[in-house]
Amino acid sequence: MARDIQAWSPFRELDHFRRNFDDMFDRLLGGWAPEAIHRELNVPAIESYVENGNIVIRADLPGVDPKDVEITVNDDVLTVRGKRESSKEEKGKNYIHREVAYGSFERSMRLPKGVDANSVKANYSNGVLEVKVRAPKEMAPRKVPIAVETQKEEKPKTA
Repeated sequence: MARDIQAWSPFRELDHFRRNFDDMFDRLLGGWAPEAIHRELNVPAIESYVENGNIVIRADLPGVDPKDVEITVNDDVLTVRGKRESSKEEKGKNYIHREVAYGSFERSMRLPKGVDANSVKANYSNGVLEVKVRAPKEMAPRKVPIAVETQKEEKPKTA
């Protein structure tokens, strides 16, 4: 796959640094990072689980216009990119406290081997992006039977 030559940008380098830092935290903390860290890095908090044969990934994107969100699947990596733009001019405000981050974000998540990229569906409601992808058959839960031993009753001894 050929790539166009792009001019060097310090902002792109910072974005690579941020993604690498995020990946480091995910590896260090086993895929879990406190919400405050994600907020500081301007990446959405996500959760994922298996339900009804689908892998469900939910990303909190409050204040993000769904038109500004892009979802891609490359090999077994699902990536959510987007941007949260401030709706007002911010000049002249003296913030006392500010935790809301604006600008571009990107979050990637490795999917299990064998997922069908063509089965990906996305829905956005009340600031939450929900992505569903059909889970591979290997992830389907299977019921394990339990063997029960019966105890023989002892007959009372008669004297």
